[in-house]
Amino acid sequence: MTRKIVFGEIPEIEEGSWFEGRKEMMPSSFHRNWGSGIDGNGKEGTAAIVLSGGYEDDQDLGDVIIYTGAGGNDTNSGKQVEDQQWENRGNAGLLKSMNEGLPVRVIRGFKHKSDFSPTSGYLYAGLYSVVDAWEEKGKSGFRICRFKLEYSGNNNLRKTPEEIELDYNTKEKKRKEGIILRIIRDSKISNEIKNLYNYECQVCKTTILTKSGRYAEGAHIRPLGNPHEGDDNSNNLICLCPNHHVMFDKGSFSIQKDLKLIGCESGFLFIHPKHNLNVLNLEYHRICHGYN
Repeated sequence: MTRKIVFGEIPEIEEGSWFEGRKEMMPSSFHRNWGSGIDGNGKEGTAAIVLSGGYEDDQDLGDVIIYTGAGGNDTNSGKQVEDQQWENRGNAGLLKSMNEGLPVRVIRGFKHKSDFSPTSGYLYAGLYSVVDAWEEKGKSGFRICRFKLEYSGNNNLRKTPEEIELDYNTKEKKRKEGIILRIIRDSKISNEIKNLYNYECQVCKTTILTKSGRYAEGAHIRPLGNPHEGDDNSNNLICLCPNHHVMFDKGSFSIQKDLKLIGCESGFLFIHPKHNLNVLNLEYHRICHGYN
């Protein structure tokens, strides 16, 4: 592939642009691959993906897409026939884009089963951000790499002024409600766990001293919200320093049922006698990050 990878918007190709076929996208580097759905690699990142109905586990909710990574599927049936690997260049590229906050152009094809797909050709859906990655067992019983993408473009271009104002007011109201609820949850549940451990990390037993006092972070073992649906409960929370919080969320290490640390960390998770963890959440984290 000789064309240079380009991230973000391509000049003169606006959101909502339609293409008759994939070859039309290639000269501008809008999507450089004719056959593969992912345009990217682990060294530079992924710049674009095509939703073309090739994977049975894909979920398209419009502004949120649960995307199945590359590899292991039968091109005729769309079913998985073997496990996917994170080392696949497309999957590694999406991980790179997630870690570095690189935008991903999303294109929906006519074979993609979604209310947002065109009846023919390919439709540019705008820029999305990769916000989460994990692995799970797919419908066909094989391990698949999963990515959550959230819309980050400007779809107001396709709305009337009245629709824009209504949409803005609705989203602003939900945003404020979400922030308030999050603050309440953090102060009541997360702070209880942090106080229980005197703001010491349960992995390294260190704390951060600031001008306002000791600092640590409450980390959810099973993430909240779609698609993980974790509980905002003390049995789903651990107290970690910022470094180990990021490492845990990224799957650099995980925790066995007996609280033994696995991955890049060794030893055991320190646990207070009054802190009961849900071992099913620990198992979920191990499965998501390939330790089971």
